[in-house]
Amino acid sequence: MIARTRLKSCLLAVALVAGLAGCGGSGDAESGDAVVRYAPQLFPVSLDVQQYPAEEAVQTTVQQALETLTVMKDGQPAPKLATSWEAPDPKTWVFHLRENVKFSDGTAFTAKDVKGSVERLISLKGSLNPLLASITAIDATDDRTVTFHTSAPLGTLPSTMSLVFVGQGDKVGSDAYWQKPIGTGPFTFESFDPDDKVVLRRNDGYWGPKAKVGTLQILDMPEVASRITALNNDEVDVLASIPPDQVGEVSGQDGISYGTGPSYNYYFIWFNQGTKPLDNVKVRQAMLHAINVQGTVSGLFGELGTVGRSPVTQAVFGSTPLEPYSYDPELAKRLLAEAGYPGGLSVSMQWPLEGGPNIRAMAQAFISDWAKAGIKVQPLEKERATWLKDFGALKWDLNLQTNTTGTGDADFTLNRLYTCAAKRMGYCNKDLDEILAKARASLDQNERKTLYAQADKILWEDAVGVFPVDLKNNYAVREKVKGFEMPVNGRPDFSTVSVG
Repeated sequence: MIARTRLKSCLLAVALVAGLAGCGGSGDAESGDAVVRYAPQLFPVSLDVQQYPAEEAVQTTVQQALETLTVMKDGQPAPKLATSWEAPDPKTWVFHLRENVKFSDGTAFTAKDVKGSVERLISLKGSLNPLLASITAIDATDDRTVTFHTSAPLGTLPSTMSLVFVGQGDKVGSDAYWQKPIGTGPFTFESFDPDDKVVLRRNDGYWGPKAKVGTLQILDMPEVASRITALNNDEVDVLASIPPDQVGEVSGQDGISYGTGPSYNYYFIWFNQGTKPLDNVKVRQAMLHAINVQGTVSGLFGELGTVGRSPVTQAVFGSTPLEPYSYDPELAKRLLAEAGYPGGLSVSMQWPLEGGPNIRAMAQAFISDWAKAGIKVQPLEKERATWLKDFGALKWDLNLQTNTTGTGDADFTLNRLYTCAAKRMGYCNKDLDEILAKARASLDQNERKTLYAQADKILWEDAVGVFPVDLKNNYAVREKVKGFEMPVNGRPDFSTVSVG
């Protein structure tokens, strides 16, 4: 179904809902009857945030209704469902929970919900598991106290808890629960129609400040042009991740406000080192020297991107500015010959459809560069669900995608993706593992920064991937939308937004 048809369906459906003034973001903003419509770059493949704990689209949607123990503010964990925490010994963390919090169905929020949610997340062995692997037991000490026991010091646990969404502990193990998950947050889920929209309603029983709009709609509009047209036609209220070459379509337009901000988002291209010839470091280094990263980033991203200088963006704690690989096709050819491929080689590269600003153009630019050095790269652009499945199964040679450092701390990315235990792309370096383990355990931020500098350098020299560009956040909103903010993690909170 094309975007225009979906929007017409939306207009008809919402018009039939009692108490709403329509899809046009209208209604009485003061009474909270207004509707705000968000068309993100990516639409959630599921509401099961434990199955997809690192997917920005899933996180953004679910965080409107489910909450975490902590939130990150200025690089440090701050209270949310937990009001305080302490480490009585190096292998124990105690979290004290907020009182008088209820789920939207009226049931009380207790420590058992935290215990059940974290245990289920660990049991799935998903992408956050490396951050939680040292947890040996979780005790619901009493209704308001949760105690975590670990096999080794885990200084990053309060930060990691900002990514663990708490559901109803006795229900989170059921797939049915995640069709319409019940949380403690400012909104509740009304419906989730894959490839169409998510509809959320204000939770009038929320323990904190009530949402300022009655309804939040998250619309699936895969085509950038359709999203921009819908914004200009007042059929959408908020957009994010506008491609650099289309910023002019929203910036400076009547009735629209455009903004930018810092970001933890970046692109990477991983090499699957479990396959030949990418298991050879000289091949990987050759592929890095064969591409004109500076020229491509400047041409495609302008002020919205800078050349990557480490495996995480420079906005992240623990990032170290390293020297980018030089653009040198002749050196690339020599490295290929030294690796045993004097006649070049052939591989493929996958990326998700509409997976980020100018993703296809960047892929095409690099593929053209590689061809000049004798490296033939077959392009494989895939629907996001197919891409995700193949990505997890390691059914790829090169993988291009956007990524984010969810907590703003290098531990989130480096320990989660690059240890031997992570098994994300066939890469394993025991020296790196030892450095990252020390950094995770330490409570000394200066020591951690020094250790991450060592880790960054190892990953850079091992050529685990291409890190072409650090991205900025950008967004566009109708001027009637008030209170919208785009946080550095790229996951906006719509409870503060009003329409009037």
